[in-house]
Amino acid sequence: MDFALILFVLLLVTGGIWLLDRFALAAKRGSGVTDPWWVEYAKSFFPVILVVFFIRSFFVEPFKIPSGSMIPTLQVGDFILVNKFTYGIRLPIVNRKLVQLNDPQRGDVMVFHYPEDPTKDYIKRVVGTPGDTVEYRNKRLWINNVEQTQQANGDYNYVESGLNFVHTEQRMETLGAHKHSLLVNPEKPTLYVDSVAEFKGRENCSYDDEMVKCKVPDGHYFMMGDNRDNSRDSRYWGFVPDNQVVGKAFFIWMNFSDLKRIGLSIN
Repeated sequence: MDFALILFVLLLVTGGIWLLDRFALAAKRGSGVTDPWWVEYAKSFFPVILVVFFIRSFFVEPFKIPSGSMIPTLQVGDFILVNKFTYGIRLPIVNRKLVQLNDPQRGDVMVFHYPEDPTKDYIKRVVGTPGDTVEYRNKRLWINNVEQTQQANGDYNYVESGLNFVHTEQRMETLGAHKHSLLVNPEKPTLYVDSVAEFKGRENCSYDDEMVKCKVPDGHYFMMGDNRDNSRDSRYWGFVPDNQVVGKAFFIWMNFSDLKRIGLSIN
């Protein structure tokens, strides 16, 4: 369900009733006559909906993390805030860019409309920007034929849904000028080639059991989860076009299962 569209429809309905009452109905009722309930509700909710719609569309939007594909950076149940302004001003609903500001950079944690189903929002890390050649081989990353530095950072164990215990190796990766944590599961292969979908631009990619290599088209981005072996991302469904970018994740404002995460910035 498209919450932005629902909010927009509510804004139109309540705003229409408010305008109709202000310029037509109120004069006919005369002074001292109580507003009909539907007018009263519309007049009460319209300014609230207007403010929420404006802030959510142009500045900050909340999201909840539903899966473990971005562990350890983001945990299941994290409620995060996404900066809608940093990559430019876009028209709500149609997501058309009006004003260009900053471009997504390698290392950004970005929310976007899932290319296979744009009604869903996904969150991953930007690994490749337009024109980059991205290669993921033997669980290491190359950008434009330069290996991105990884350093071992101990073990990282977690429990996923169904009470499955997962053992991984934690590494610190330097992606351009950005350093972040990632997880690698030594028991899983680098890539499940049979799970790779047919996607627009697949001719830009080559695959084998231990490698994927892609040339990122203009106006598109290559995304990967920090939980590298538990993330279905651009390796499997392709590139994210600029017109499906939502914004940059920057802040965790709540996690009811782990209150210590409140107030953490997203790196």
